[in-house]
Amino acid sequence: MRKTLGIIIALLFITITYVQAQKKSLDKVAAVVGSSIVLQSDIEMQYAQYLAQGNPEDLNIKCIILQQILSQKLLSQQAIIDSVSVTEDQIDSEVDRRLRAMTGRAGGEERLEEFLGRSLLQYKNEIRSDIRENLVASKMEGKITANVDVTPLEVRRYFDAIPKDSLPSFNTEVEIGEIVVFPKLTKLEKETFRDKAEALRLRIKGGEDFATLARLYSQDPGSAAEGGDLGFQDRSTFVKEFAAMAFKLKAGDLSPVFETEFGFHVLQVVERRGEQVNARHILIKTEPTTASLDRAKAHIDSIYNKIKDKKLDFATAASLYSDNTETKYNGGMMLNAENVQNRSTYIPTDKLEAQVFLSVDTMKTGSFSTPEIFTSAAAKQGYRFLYLKSKTGPHTANLDQDYPKIKEVAYQDKVNRTISQWFEKRRKTTFTKIDEEFQSCGVLKDWITEPAK
Repeated sequence: MRKTLGIIIALLFITITYVQAQKKSLDKVAAVVGSSIVLQSDIEMQYAQYLAQGNPEDLNIKCIILQQILSQKLLSQQAIIDSVSVTEDQIDSEVDRRLRAMTGRAGGEERLEEFLGRSLLQYKNEIRSDIRENLVASKMEGKITANVDVTPLEVRRYFDAIPKDSLPSFNTEVEIGEIVVFPKLTKLEKETFRDKAEALRLRIKGGEDFATLARLYSQDPGSAAEGGDLGFQDRSTFVKEFAAMAFKLKAGDLSPVFETEFGFHVLQVVERRGEQVNARHILIKTEPTTASLDRAKAHIDSIYNKIKDKKLDFATAASLYSDNTETKYNGGMMLNAENVQNRSTYIPTDKLEAQVFLSVDTMKTGSFSTPEIFTSAAAKQGYRFLYLKSKTGPHTANLDQDYPKIKEVAYQDKVNRTISQWFEKRRKTTFTKIDEEFQSCGVLKDWITEPAK
């Protein structure tokens, strides 16, 4: 499987390089929209990527690609009129993000440059303008739909317009709350882990290679294999203690050992670029001791008993005592991972993690599970207990039980109609010329206009 994936990736980069090398012969104008032109090579480039991903040949895809490019250019032109722009830092961040992903798939920077047939610096400069246009278009689209909302009446009208035999069916769904307590280490218990980090810092100061030590000893699974390198990031990427240290140091500086919620870090700044920093770090995770786990168990038992004795309600207890920041400010309620944006607490049982499902499967509505030890998604050990707030059986969609889901679909429908109406209006007032090769494309029939008089 890995060998096949590698071949596909290699073909992708070789095809891209070939297309760029042949750009002169391909660069006829495929379309004109307003003040912008679309080159044939732009379409061929994206089509080559489509094929290299293992998709079958389909010339209609070129029609769809051209439609997408035209839409993006129309949005970009309107963005200039409306003074919508993006910062250089945002462009840098997106360029770096894409190159990191490509480097990871290619197996390193050298292999990526070999595939591209050019240096990464040259390639970054080549894609920069396209990324700028893409970001601006996306921001402009967000401005067009910024004030879109749906009223309860619109949601009902949307639902009533769905044919009864086309209404979706939903599996069993539950609303589940949780209170989580992670063990807290004393200062003395932490010293063992701090000393490990300090020993590595002294080895780096003594001349040993930072990247080598990071690969050998760092417990950050996301960066250890890269020698601790995190790439260019802005402040919002990091937790506050890490950001404060990373943006305080100068390029080349080595930090003292410092602590975050993840453990103890040694950090070195590689390069600063405006409001972005390229840093690398070594993480030594703190592990719970037997004593700290015993303290956590006693603490969560106390919370559990207060709720069972009705001295404290669940939502208040979660906001006061739960250590899971993703749920404590939501009254302890878990959110549907597929519908977090609209903060839906209704979760299909087939989407629950196995341990949670086993706990709530036999629970009655309104009851609590007993506190049990568990391991979080971030591989942290702690204790938690669950609250089954509600449970709905399999059913056909209806407004009483499924209003949040129906509202989300109605909202997205209104967003799509708003964008479509905007494009319809702009196409009628913008000169667009399509090359003969694409005149028969069905998706482009509404794009051809006469020159403005």
